[in-house]
Amino acid sequence: MTVLFDAKSPPHKVTTLRHPEKQKRADTPVLRKPSWIRVKAPTSKGYAETRKIVKDKGLVTVCEEAACPNIGECWEKSHATFMILGEICTRACAFCNVRTGLPTGIDEAEPEKIGQAVVEMKLQHVVITSVDRDDLPDGGAQHFVNVIKAIRLASPATTIEILTPDFLRKAGALEAVIDAKADVFNHNLETVPRLYLSIRPGARYYHSMRLLERVKERDPNQFTKSGLMVGLGETKSEVMQVMDDMRSAGIDFLTIGQYLQPTRKHAAVERFVTPDEFKAYETIARAKGFLMVSATPLTRSSYHADSDFAQLRAARRALNA
Repeated sequence: MTVLFDAKSPPHKVTTLRHPEKQKRADTPVLRKPSWIRVKAPTSKGYAETRKIVKDKGLVTVCEEAACPNIGECWEKSHATFMILGEICTRACAFCNVRTGLPTGIDEAEPEKIGQAVVEMKLQHVVITSVDRDDLPDGGAQHFVNVIKAIRLASPATTIEILTPDFLRKAGALEAVIDAKADVFNHNLETVPRLYLSIRPGARYYHSMRLLERVKERDPNQFTKSGLMVGLGETKSEVMQVMDDMRSAGIDFLTIGQYLQPTRKHAAVERFVTPDEFKAYETIARAKGFLMVSATPLTRSSYHADSDFAQLRAARRALNA
């Protein structure tokens, strides 16, 4: 039986910040999801084993915190995206299910725990992301570096993909993370510039684009990646313009997925983009020169990240042959 699965984050007692963006956001209707969005509830043995490793080590995953619809499929295959630097974000993006509030201290043992989890889960490719930590002098950059080092030490053959915040107004933070030499540096633009004020109010489109360009300037061999959500009211021409901006910044890998409204307090889904439209976006993006494109309704930043990385690396080899 196929059922619609909406992951629920566990309750936490936190001190929440008074973000006007979330305070003023009225309840919005949640549209019924079409058939191509529905997924099976997670019940497999593999899912349970992955969950046990994550919980036993006290780790946080974006799979749970962001209510990812792919959690059942990914965890069944022992794929999990670890979220470092806590589970409370200092920003209040209108699309995100991660809690907003005043973060606690950093778990200094987290890098070693993640290294151990990578070994136990036998991961060939691992994705590391984080909440925004505007409260920290470096935005959490050194912690990213420490995690990368710990994984390299525990499992040298594992390739590493990082999905970072924007390190806005954190001098030297970006460069420190670039120099840690993850295999893939991902930073999501999330939406088109026109919608930033309402969807991603704490960020700046051109700063994020410049960040990705800076990665390529400092380390041309490091793969860069970025993602968009659609269904928020953007137009096709706006998406195509973002693609052009990305290519100007040398971005290798583009992901495009359907935005799903986590709760009535979040931004509403304006429409569900059809699978045929996603195929069209993929065709256009490949024509513009991206080495790798993943564009489906259920695409998320780390969905099929291991197999996608293999294709990404093969595409570069073919290009350079």
